[in-house]
Amino acid sequence: MIPYIRKAATEKNNWLKADAFKHGLALCQTIPGATAMQMAAYVGLKARGVPGAICTYVGFGLPAFLLMLALSAAYSRSHGLPTVLAVFSGLQAIIVAVTANATISFGRTTLRSASTILIALVATGLFLLKLNPVFIILVAGLLGILFNHRGVVEGSKPEPEEPTSTVLPLSLMLLVSTVWFLALFLLRKDLFHLALLIARIDLVSFGGGFASIPLMFHEIVDVRAWLDAQTYLNGIALGQFTPGPFVITATFVGFMTKGLLGAVVATIAVFLPSFVLLVGVAPWFDRVRHSPWVSHAVGGILCSFVGLLFTVTLRFAGEVHWDWRHGALAVAALTALLNDVDLPWVVLPGTAISAFMF
Repeated sequence: MIPYIRKAATEKNNWLKADAFKHGLALCQTIPGATAMQMAAYVGLKARGVPGAICTYVGFGLPAFLLMLALSAAYSRSHGLPTVLAVFSGLQAIIVAVTANATISFGRTTLRSASTILIALVATGLFLLKLNPVFIILVAGLLGILFNHRGVVEGSKPEPEEPTSTVLPLSLMLLVSTVWFLALFLLRKDLFHLALLIARIDLVSFGGGFASIPLMFHEIVDVRAWLDAQTYLNGIALGQFTPGPFVITATFVGFMTKGLLGAVVATIAVFLPSFVLLVGVAPWFDRVRHSPWVSHAVGGILCSFVGLLFTVTLRFAGEVHWDWRHGALAVAALTALLNDVDLPWVVLPGTAISAFMF
């Protein structure tokens, strides 16, 4: 989705220059959250300030939310039908291919030295032991600093922006967010705990929205057993039918656990923290990104997500009832993805094939 945002922002509407867009992309790839969502907000922030960021953020995410909400409602009513069961049986094999492809592509761009490979292996071992992912991410960040403490981040240091331009809007957003969480705590503690969990996942999802999927799996399936693994996999599959980011799976999780209100609360929680972080960090980013400490910590964290994706691929694969049909579908899907076939053109034919094969 990033190239489409770039074309709309820098060519069609001239909201910002190409260099400014690259600067924003570097920021959005450094902080947690769905990168495409963050880039949409960054374009709005630079074009029209904080109100513009809110408009572009909501405008980019709302269609995906509404579609995922409709799909979740349809799933809750029909998931026991034979045809639906057949479709999701095949889609689960495709989701294994999707996560495997994410592991490979993420590893290619992240693991470029012996130290990065070592961090990924350490993280994989810790994830296999089912330790808390937040603890593992912190360990990976520290290892990134320890292994690269003598390095220097390359690149010139442009003059940083004035960091006071978003202080008042940021303060208001923090106040509104605090009031929202407090209201949930006072009115519906179950929704408060859901929101707090999803928000925490959002704040540690470095490397893009896909990183939230395995973290959510750990918390929702392994730790709290709010959903079983098969249902969660089906939720990820539904997410492939939406035009939005991978984190829209939070809408499905909220709907299946707490109904319509749960879907709304979970969606807000998975987008709000990273949005507030973007608005707060953007003016300071030039200063922060040239710090070797920050650069190496983020590098270590990204290495840990290779291990996380690998272990979740194994876990997803363990939930599929494999036979030659599932194996053939998974291999075909992975081959297509490795050859840069767009995901919708893998999922949609896979859905049709699954309806007839299973």
